[in-house]
Amino acid sequence: MSINATLERVTERIVKRSAATREPYLDRMRAAKGKGPNRAHLSCSGQAHAFAAAGKDQNSLATTSAGNLGIITSYNDMLSAHQPFERYPDLIRAAARDFGATAQVAGGVPAMCDGVTQGEAGMELSLFSRDVIAMATGIALSHNVFDAVAYLGVCDKIVPGLVIAAQSFGHLPAVFLPAGPMISGLENEEKAKVRQQFAIGEVGRDALMAAEMAAYHGPGTCTFYGTANTNQMLMEFMGLHLPGSSFVTPNTDLRDALTRHGAQTALSLSALGDTYTPVCDVLDERAYVNGIVGLNATGGSTNLLIHLVAMARAGGIIINWSDFSELSKVTPLMARVYPNGLADVNHFHAAGGLGYLIGELLEAGLLHPDTNTVAGRGLKHYTNEPKLKDGSVIWKPGTRTSLNNAILRPVSEPFQPTGGLIHLEGNLGSAVLKVSAVAPEHHVVKAPARVFDDQQSVKDAFKAGEFTDDTIVVVRFQGPKANGMPELHSLTPLLSILQGRGHKVALVTDGRMSGASGKVPAAIQLCPEALDGGPISRIRDGDIIRLDANTGTLEICGADISDRAAATVDLSGNAAGTGRELFDIFRRTTCSADAGATIFGE
Repeated sequence: MSINATLERVTERIVKRSAATREPYLDRMRAAKGKGPNRAHLSCSGQAHAFAAAGKDQNSLATTSAGNLGIITSYNDMLSAHQPFERYPDLIRAAARDFGATAQVAGGVPAMCDGVTQGEAGMELSLFSRDVIAMATGIALSHNVFDAVAYLGVCDKIVPGLVIAAQSFGHLPAVFLPAGPMISGLENEEKAKVRQQFAIGEVGRDALMAAEMAAYHGPGTCTFYGTANTNQMLMEFMGLHLPGSSFVTPNTDLRDALTRHGAQTALSLSALGDTYTPVCDVLDERAYVNGIVGLNATGGSTNLLIHLVAMARAGGIIINWSDFSELSKVTPLMARVYPNGLADVNHFHAAGGLGYLIGELLEAGLLHPDTNTVAGRGLKHYTNEPKLKDGSVIWKPGTRTSLNNAILRPVSEPFQPTGGLIHLEGNLGSAVLKVSAVAPEHHVVKAPARVFDDQQSVKDAFKAGEFTDDTIVVVRFQGPKANGMPELHSLTPLLSILQGRGHKVALVTDGRMSGASGKVPAAIQLCPEALDGGPISRIRDGDIIRLDANTGTLEICGADISDRAAATVDLSGNAAGTGRELFDIFRRTTCSADAGATIFGE
C-alpha cells in the first residue's frame, strides 16, 4: 500500500520547516557519539566514585568494556502507576548480568498525579514538572558512564519529560519500560454517574469516595484513556516500547519478562555492538507523524498537542497544531475507550489493541512503515504481540480481526471518518478541541458568554443556580504564564449536568482540560493567553461566541472587541504556597501552549 498523500505532504512540510534546527541537532549527536560514551575517559578517581557502590558489578565496571545500562526511574509508592517500578532495578540488573553487562540506577525523577492535584494548587506545578523531569534526567546522565538507557515512566508529564531528555542524550540508545494498567475496577460510566450525582447533591461524599476507591484500587496506571495511556500508545507508534508491551498489567510473569527483555534490548542497541540504534535515529520526523496519526486514530489526550510539540523541538523538529488537524482529516477514529466509550484500556488491549490498530493503519498507508524502532527497522514489528515461552518473551502475529467492534474497528468501518482532534482558529485566537466523545449535535455551539477568572468562580455560580440557559463558559488567566496552565477537569461534571438538562454548553479557556476530556465541547489551550493580552482577555459577559467543530472556527460574533481594554486580574494568589514560589522563573520564561508551553522554547 502506498503512503497516503496527506501523510506524505505533512511529513515533507515538517522536514522542510525543521531543516534549520534538525541538522545542527544531529551534528551535536554525532559529536557526542564520537566522544563516548565509555567509562575509560574518566580518571581513575572518577571511575572509583562511579563504581564504589556497585557491589558484585564493581569489578566488571572497572575492568571490562561490557555495556553499562543507565536506569532513569520515576518510582514512588504514593502513585499507583509508578509503584510497580520499585522492583524494576533488581530485574534490570539481573537481566544485564545475564547479558554480560551491568546496570545502575542513574537517577530518579519526580512523578506527580493530576488526579490527586485536580482543582488544587499543586496542579499549577503539573505542566512545569515535565521540564523539571527533563532537567533531572539530564543531571542523572551527565556523568557519561552509560552505553544505553532504560527509562521507567508512565504518566502525564513523566514520559514527555523523559523523551525531551532522551533526545538531549540522543546519541544513546534507549528503551522505555512501562508499568502497565491496573486491572479493571468500577466501570467508568458508573464512576462518572456518581460524580455527577455528588455535584448536584443527590449522593454524599461517602458514596463518592466508595466509587472512586472501587475505580482506583490497585497498582498500575488508571484504566481510562487519558494522558498516561495516550503516552503508552505513542511509545509504541514511535518505536520506543517493545511491541505489545504498553498494556500488560503489573506484577505478572509477562510484565517481568518484558522488563528483562527491554533491558537487554537497550544494551544490544549500544555502540558496542553491530546494531547501534540511538534515539536520534528513532525519533525522526516520520516517527512524530506516526505518533500524531496514533493520537487521532485512538481519540487520545489533548495534552499531547502541547507535549508532542515540546518533545519534537527537543530533537530539532518543528511541528504545529495545523499538522495535527490536517492529519486528523484523513485519519479514521478506530477506537472507543473511556471517556470516548464505555471500555477501558484492558478491554481495548483484549480486543486486539495497538497491534491490530497499527496493522490496519499500515495497510491503509496511514503510517510510515520503515521507521527505526527498538524492535528493529519497520513498524511491522508492532503488529505482533508478546507471549511467554519457558519464562522468556517471544513475539507472535497479533490478531488481524477486531475481537470487539464496539471498542476497536477497522479502517474500512471506523467510528467516524476523521480523527478526534481539531485545530480551531478565528478572531479569538488559536485553540484545540477533542471531539471523539462529543455527540454530533454538540459540534456547533453558539451562545452568550459567562466570563470567569478562575474555576472556583464557575463552581460557585453553578451552586448558586446561575446557569439557566445556553452558555459558553469562558475561564481565562489559566495559561502557562498566568498560573502554570492547570487542567480544569473538575469542571467536567457540572458542565455535563448543564448539557444533560438540554442546554447548549461549551468551555473556552486558555487553560488545559484533562486527558479525559469528554462529552462537552471544550476549546482549550487558547493562544494568545489572557495574560499576554489575547482576545480572551477582552470578552465580556453576554458576548455571543460561536464554537464550530465542523468548520474549525472559534469566534466572537457581531462585535469588534479589539478596541476594548484587556482585563487584568490579581495573580498574587498563584505566586506562593504548595511550592509555587519555586516556579516563578518557569511562569516568567515559558513559551505559549502552541509552542509546547516549555521553558526550553523560543
